[in-house]
Amino acid sequence: MAVIGFIGLGHMGGPMSANLVKAGNTVRGFDLSSDVLRSAAEHGVTAVDSAVDAVDGADAVITMLPGGKHLLECYDEILGSVSGGTLLVDSSTVDVADSRRAHELAARAGLDSVDAPVSGGTAGAEAGTLTFMVGGGEQAYRSAQEFLEPMARKVIHCGGAGNGQVTKMCNNLMLAASMLGVAEAFVLGEKLGLSHRALYDVASISTGQCWSLTTNCPVPGMVDTSRADHDYEPGFAAELMLKDLGLAVSAAERSGVDTEVGRLAANIYERFNSEGGGGYDFSAVIDSIRQRSAEG
Repeated sequence: MAVIGFIGLGHMGGPMSANLVKAGNTVRGFDLSSDVLRSAAEHGVTAVDSAVDAVDGADAVITMLPGGKHLLECYDEILGSVSGGTLLVDSSTVDVADSRRAHELAARAGLDSVDAPVSGGTAGAEAGTLTFMVGGGEQAYRSAQEFLEPMARKVIHCGGAGNGQVTKMCNNLMLAASMLGVAEAFVLGEKLGLSHRALYDVASISTGQCWSLTTNCPVPGMVDTSRADHDYEPGFAAELMLKDLGLAVSAAERSGVDTEVGRLAANIYERFNSEGGGGYDFSAVIDSIRQRSAEG
């Protein structure tokens, strides 16, 4: 099996690296947090002292970092130590421009690379059922599959460098808009005397049907997979939704695309985060809508 360097072992990277170990790979992991490193080691990851140590002799290097600045700083640090033939896989969610800059740095070092952000949240990372949206050349994509499949339900090639990030942004813009629509509909139904069950039973088999309703319904008691049934412990935290919406809106502004719904969604989630909701699942925004409706 392969030797994989894994940099960034937090809420997503930790379980992702554990699934690579379960598949029989040797995983050398690094994170700035000693607590996170200890947790990863308990799941079979070989904890090392630096990012450079993680990449030494690796067949692939996977990064899962907070933002584009961290990704580019990491590449500046490690590229001189990465062996020829090593594949670089970035699963962070970053700005498209930063992702394409990382591809350029890799190419300049003579290395193949893909951007491979994920959908599925921490539950998908733990279960090994993430969807990877891959940007990069055809050969790099084919090489990446063997490293991504132990962590994935689906690995989808989305086109050239940075297109994985483009896909992630577009997907989460749709996700945010649908969740806000579902949440507002439930609060409106409450106000007018409609039960949650009646609305769910009709909408889930009608034109209102969507993932935000049938998988992550923002009211409890409808579906077992809903974070509402677990006190809104995050599958996908509101603060991360705000980050992704910010990336989408910024990219839209640079490319001249009118994303009025995206801007509105970003404003709503920015307000929810300022109210202290950032650490809850993004579906918990329904409580903010409910509170403002009571005040109105």
